[in-house]
Amino acid sequence: TLFFESIGAVLLMIRFIPEFGIGRGIWYGIFHSISAFCNAGFDLMGENGAYQSLIRYSDDWLVNTVIMLLIIIGGIGFLVWDDLSVKKFQWKKYHLHTKIVLSTTGFLIIGGAVLFLILEKNNVLAGMPVKEQILCSLFHSVTARTAGFNTTDTGALTEGSKLVTMILMFIGGSPGSTAGGMKTTTFTVLILNAIATFRSRENVEAFGRRLDHYVIKNAATIAMLYFTMFFCGGI
Repeated sequence: TLFFESIGAVLLMIRFIPEFGIGRGIWYGIFHSISAFCNAGFDLMGENGAYQSLIRYSDDWLVNTVIMLLIIIGGIGFLVWDDLSVKKFQWKKYHLHTKIVLSTTGFLIIGGAVLFLILEKNNVLAGMPVKEQILCSLFHSVTARTAGFNTTDTGALTEGSKLVTMILMFIGGSPGSTAGGMKTTTFTVLILNAIATFRSRENVEAFGRRLDHYVIKNAATIAMLYFTMFFCGGI
């Protein structure tokens, strides 16, 4: 945690120190690095206007990339990082948990970004260069998974984008991580169970491994619990 947050803080200081001065620049770098890694989403940019967050950095690749990577690193979970540190880039040797988390995380990030780009191209992204549109779309997809930063006006999003955002928030990060939500593994198990049902298969499989029935039962229970809380909160 200290390693990743320290690197993130130093990289953010490159942008913040020239803008805010040495003292505040160092503080802003440390604060936002910790906030991003912990998927907290707190920022200190209120002096630039209410609800601004990181909007002024919507085209800044350094700030966006650092914040996104910190959110992802904290959100995939320490169990995954332990597996990666031991087995390096040997995909076939990864635990099933690691494979599910990495594949689901990648799918949600790319899928969310594509939907956001399509839904907001003529709305909040209108008038932006293509590179900035792509950057904003990726950032929104990543931060929606319980982090809470924003580089676009969240209140001005289309109804479709708001729905996609809520779904991403509902799923959240991965088990044993700094992120909240129902968790990526729960989401994937439910999808795989539905696919197995459609194909009239008795067993649910992932990457050639059969999932025990209690895993599916737990996933359904967690999803129902979160949906109930989601519904009551909405009401």
